[in-house]
Amino acid sequence: MHALRFLGTTSEEGDCPTLYEVEGTDQILVQGDRVTAPEQLAELRHVKEHETFVTVPRDLLARFAPRTEPREMIPFAEAAHLFREFRHTAWRLETRRGYATDRRSEKWARWQGGEDITADPPSAWHENVSAAVAEGRRFERVRVVDSPLTEGQRFLLATRAANTAAGEDIRILARSEADRLDLPDSDFWLFDSRILARFVFDDEDTTLGVVLSEDPAEIAAACQARDAAWHHAILSP
Repeated sequence: MHALRFLGTTSEEGDCPTLYEVEGTDQILVQGDRVTAPEQLAELRHVKEHETFVTVPRDLLARFAPRTEPREMIPFAEAAHLFREFRHTAWRLETRRGYATDRRSEKWARWQGGEDITADPPSAWHENVSAAVAEGRRFERVRVVDSPLTEGQRFLLATRAANTAAGEDIRILARSEADRLDLPDSDFWLFDSRILARFVFDDEDTTLGVVLSEDPAEIAAACQARDAAWHHAILSP
């Protein structure tokens, strides 16, 4: 007989909703209220004589269901294929006040010198966006911005025209509103509501890499953040 390992509970004052892992197996034991309503039992499919059925709060599964093993951080370049292979939507949350890659680019130097950078020819990024949009796929992002805008945010605003011309839908959200909505304070891409690419930065705003995840709880949280941010964001001027 395999032992049980307690995973978690939403029990209050002796209520029963609890999850256990059956050690040494891939089985999960669910403790909840037995289903006895005849009309519900009649709707169940392929019931075996030895089976029984319980109900538990959705929150129990969201909080304590076993997750996939966390992945190691990888270079951003190793996730680049996702921008070509996604099927429906690539969605980005930008939360930082600036990015080291922007500050180190030659376009940044030209922008600081007063040059009009909106007429630059399309980059490989823009070409990929255009090709995806032509196929009916979507590139969307919400940028969290401060008041007043930081230098890094003003630069992104100046480069927005090329991105939108390629087909991106870019919207902005005030940081005060993002805080009110309790949005994550970290950047990520979400592909097809299925794969999460979370950025890792150092204290100088340099991208160290990304961590990919298909963990159901993490994906659900990212989808909730996306829906809230998209609902409250406005089109960038």
